[in-house]
Amino acid sequence: MVDRLDQPRQQGLRLRAHYDPEAFGKLSERIARFLGTARFLVYMTVFVGVWVVWNALVPGEGRFDPYPFIFLTLMLSLQASYAAPLILLAQNRQDDRDRVQTDIDRAAAERNQADLEYLTREIAALRIALGDVATRDYVRSELQRLLEDLQQPRPPANDLL
Repeated sequence: MVDRLDQPRQQGLRLRAHYDPEAFGKLSERIARFLGTARFLVYMTVFVGVWVVWNALVPGEGRFDPYPFIFLTLMLSLQASYAAPLILLAQNRQDDRDRVQTDIDRAAAERNQADLEYLTREIAALRIALGDVATRDYVRSELQRLLEDLQQPRPPANDLL
């Protein structure tokens, strides 16, 4: 049967396992967070110490990994080979969150800058408008001058003719 391009493909048998990337990312962050703690270092130190002491001091049959501790090296390499990608995945997710937060902060800063510029223009317009308006001190001084003019004696009216 020939595949038709005008129709979607039929869902066939999928060999890949389905997983939720978000859940896997959260799990990797929890693991990476734990790997970066002092508790993990203490647990790993105790584990390696018990392993070495057990395989160095227990007689013959009880030893499962003699002196060069090849199996211990394999276990530590396996742990490191899983830890490194999990840590990188967690860092990438954190970088994505930081990038989104930076974009949000940048947009907020741009809005704040626009608001500040608008308010600055409004204040400048108010100052210009107030320059044309009589201030309280100006009105008071004009009234004081008029009062002084009224209190001065006037010459008689017949002198004007």
